Amino acid sequence: MKSEATVRWAGEALRFEGGRAGGPVAVIDADGKIAPSPVTLLLVSIATCSAADVVSIAVKMRIALRSLEVVVDADRADDHPRRLLRAHIGFRIVGGEAGDESRLQHAIDLSHEKYCSVLHSLRSDVEVKTSLTFEPA
Repeated sequence: MKSEATVRWAGEALRFEGGRAGGPVAVIDADGKIAPSPVTLLLVSIATCSAADVVSIAVKMRIALRSLEVVVDADRADDHPRRLLRAHIGFRIVGGEAGDESRLQHAIDLSHEKYCSVLHSLRSDVEVKTSLTFEPA
């Protein structure tokens, strides 16, 4: 399975637009002034990926959720590349019945151990290569 996304510089400051071909476009601001920064989007991606897993698993478990909120709190290195050092993913779930807490925790564990592709994409064994196509002005 292949995935692809394209990001284009908006021509001013550190603002970009990105998405997959033919799909919706997101505005990204590396300064975080007019739109989320890349690191914020990474945290949002982790939260959304895991939240989607938990909702899907809860539906299969027949747990009626009323609301779900995920907060990702992360610590970053002070020096470049200012990577993430630690992250805490907190879930606030309303719904279900008494006794569903352990089942929901199991859904969260499954997301993090098996299903969340964004979280697993942060692993150190992910191979990254680059290429350049250059056209002088």
